Amino acid sequence: MLSPRGLFLFGFLFCTLMLAVAGYFQFVDHLEPCPLCILQRLFTLLVGGVMLLAVLHNPKKVGVRIYGLLAGSVALIGASVSARHLWLQNLPADQVPSCGPGLNFIVENFPLNEALNMVLRGSGECAEVLWTFMGISIPGWTLAAFSLLAVLAFVPVFTSKTYSSDDLS
Repeated sequence: MLSPRGLFLFGFLFCTLMLAVAGYFQFVDHLEPCPLCILQRLFTLLVGGVMLLAVLHNPKKVGVRIYGLLAGSVALIGASVSARHLWLQNLPADQVPSCGPGLNFIVENFPLNEALNMVLRGSGECAEVLWTFMGISIPGWTLAAFSLLAVLAFVPVFTSKTYSSDDLS
């Protein structure tokens, strides 16, 4: 089994790969990201950042649990955004919300809590399926990726392996 540092490194590299694929879709395939896609990218960046900090810090018992809980919790929030996005994509056509303003407009013109609420509600552009692989859309693959990241983050938190008791960093 990999050490906690190895798991965090794998998670960081996986997040980097996810962001590279998202960049490919946007800049090479010219698939414009909707507000929920951008929010999922933000959570990918946050999970990857926490995991990179864990790799660089190389904590012991308590630190591993703190980094694992933080990265896992952020991954679960990202998974819930992906699930919401999938739900919107699977609505019947007559129930799809109308297209709303772009993310830049929302962020610049509304308070943060209202902007976040508007983004999470989604819009018609979030319900559009632009790409699939094996019948699964981008948010479906992102949900699977966030689930894997959550498992990677929580494994060191809940494993029975004990570290030296005098190392509490």
